[in-house]
Amino acid sequence: MTTASKVTMARIALIPFFVASALIDFSGHNYVALAIFIVAALTDSLDGYIARHYNQISDFGKFIDPIADKLLVTAALLIFVERGQMSSWACIIVIAREFAVSGLRLVAVEKGTVIAAAMSGKIKTAASIVCSCVMFLPFHNNALLPFLTVDRLCVAIIVITTVYSGVEYFIDNKNALGIED
Repeated sequence: MTTASKVTMARIALIPFFVASALIDFSGHNYVALAIFIVAALTDSLDGYIARHYNQISDFGKFIDPIADKLLVTAALLIFVERGQMSSWACIIVIAREFAVSGLRLVAVEKGTVIAAAMSGKIKTAASIVCSCVMFLPFHNNALLPFLTVDRLCVAIIVITTVYSGVEYFIDNKNALGIED
């Protein structure tokens, strides 16, 4: 196993500690959860750098890295649903997009096409990570407007970037599904 893949596996290994620290009530648990989440999120950049810089790109790495990303973000979103910071419908949209894009990639691979990560997908991931970090901070429930809290703004950003990137993947790769103009 390459060093890059070991870093990715470390990200997966951090997820149970992240979830436990977020859900078990003890003094400062949100800060502990946030710190673990940030470290885990930063390993995504680190493993990518190591893989490219040291020529450690592997099939296993291509397989496990996006799974690790999805597990980490999904864990955070489920924590927010559990805490009442996010509606379940918003979480379902994010999870459904992940399944749909993964399915699209599988169909494309069967036809000999590889669907590279789109910029909108990278923006979606970055937005989800940044918004998740904000939602762990003490001011997450502060009102920005009478009907808009920091949490609601973050959820809106997550949902909008998720839907946009999902739609873009399907429009740009409709030929993989046999859909013609």
